[in-house]
Amino acid sequence: MCDYEQMVADLAVEHRAKDALRRLMAAGPSATRALRGGLRHSDPVVRAGCCVVLDHFLDAEALPELIANLDHEDERVRSWALHALACDRCKEGECRPGEDDVLPITLRMLAEDPSRFVRAQAAQLLGKSNALHRPDVIAALERARDTDAHPNVRKIAGRFAPGGSVYRRVTPGERMSAKAGPRRPYPRKVRGGAAPGDGASARLTSGIAT
Repeated sequence: MCDYEQMVADLAVEHRAKDALRRLMAAGPSATRALRGGLRHSDPVVRAGCCVVLDHFLDAEALPELIANLDHEDERVRSWALHALACDRCKEGECRPGEDDVLPITLRMLAEDPSRFVRAQAAQLLGKSNALHRPDVIAALERARDTDAHPNVRKIAGRFAPGGSVYRRVTPGERMSAKAGPRRPYPRKVRGGAAPGDGASARLTSGIAT
């Protein structure tokens, strides 16, 4: 097992995970092959951690695995995979999926994902993108604001929908200064100490504000 593969494996070990992620972030694109393998790992903690690194150092070869993880049973994996695909501002390399590629995915996740964390992530990513003033994005945010089952998703969507505090101060094509999604390089603990999913996946949050 090469060093990068060991680092990926260490993401599943709680007392090694933060150091492993730090080293993978420092390795950047050099670790892509191991990260792609991690996106197929049986532990959702490992998959989500690999998405965190790829969020900054996205490689075109990893796109199929990231897209496949949008259908993973663990909500944190889906949320981080979506963020890695759709958040342009976190990217440090030249691989940046086009708006026409990622926007339909983000719209679908906002409308259909069963997890409020993933839907809130999708609402933030739509609102903090250059697509904010597109008619289909406006319609999706208004629909989430008015009809989503969870109040937090409705609140986030409402900020970016017409009439919301963010929409009013953002002009077409202008990018917000704040980043969408996680502020830390490693996923935070779930507030209150509880998390959906099994014990292993509880070590990761969905990567969005609650």
